[in-house]
Amino acid sequence: MKFSLALSSEPNDHYVPMAQAAEAAGFDAITIPDSICYPKETVSKYPYNADGSNNFLDGIPFIDPFVQIARLASVTERIQFTTAVVKLAVRQPVVVAKMLSSLAVISNNRVSLGVGLSPWKEDFEATQIPWERRGKRMDEMIEIINGLMSGEYFSYEGSELSIPEIKLCPVPDKRVPLLLGGHAAPALKRAARLGDGWVAAGAETSELEGMITRIQELRKEYQRDHLPFEIHTTGADAFTPDGVSKLQATGVDLVYVGFFNIYSGKPDTRTLDQKLQQIEQYADQVIRHFR
Repeated sequence: MKFSLALSSEPNDHYVPMAQAAEAAGFDAITIPDSICYPKETVSKYPYNADGSNNFLDGIPFIDPFVQIARLASVTERIQFTTAVVKLAVRQPVVVAKMLSSLAVISNNRVSLGVGLSPWKEDFEATQIPWERRGKRMDEMIEIINGLMSGEYFSYEGSELSIPEIKLCPVPDKRVPLLLGGHAAPALKRAARLGDGWVAAGAETSELEGMITRIQELRKEYQRDHLPFEIHTTGADAFTPDGVSKLQATGVDLVYVGFFNIYSGKPDTRTLDQKLQQIEQYADQVIRHFR
């Protein structure tokens, strides 16, 4: 089992010491979330909290994950970086491929990219990208990003996107893993068909087990079950050795651990020292049981 510290909406001067503390404590990775903007008015419903509102995001700082990972990679040596998840479909694929390949090169292959659609229609309006056929657009984006990270000339012609024959330089000597997020049936199919892994946005372990079983069935149908595939999740079971063991038994490979519930809508009043203590305590009480 691997462990990742989820760093979300921290004060700007807390990120570096927390990342360094996580590396020293034995965490395997750091996970960075993504948020493009906060709309003044919204009709979208968020699928992963109780009331579907986005009020918990108002005034919450989100540094761009590509920028944040580059920053933290420069002050650490071993720890890996993941995203949970970058809103891929509202971005331009060649630009994403360039940023991702650059990030992999400068971090010495310490990055994997968790991606999702974005549940906010307002994100698509803000970035002037069509909301319709967004799933197909993301499928094609994944193919383009993987193709460009080969370092060879690559062109693409799809129903939503096309690019002429181009190549990127430099590219990493290992392809960056792309993990697909989402709990809906189309998201599970996309992860099985195109992904190097799946990112769950938290679920009861019994529900999680059913989704993992379905993904593995789909991977066999797509004849991809022989390829490496990682499953990441978070949730209450990630905070005790017994809970982590249950997740491990269901097929989870990495757990995200965060010590503040952003959905609560309450301010985070913890000091930096308190945060560093939580990192050390979790490593002592949970991580050491799996080493």
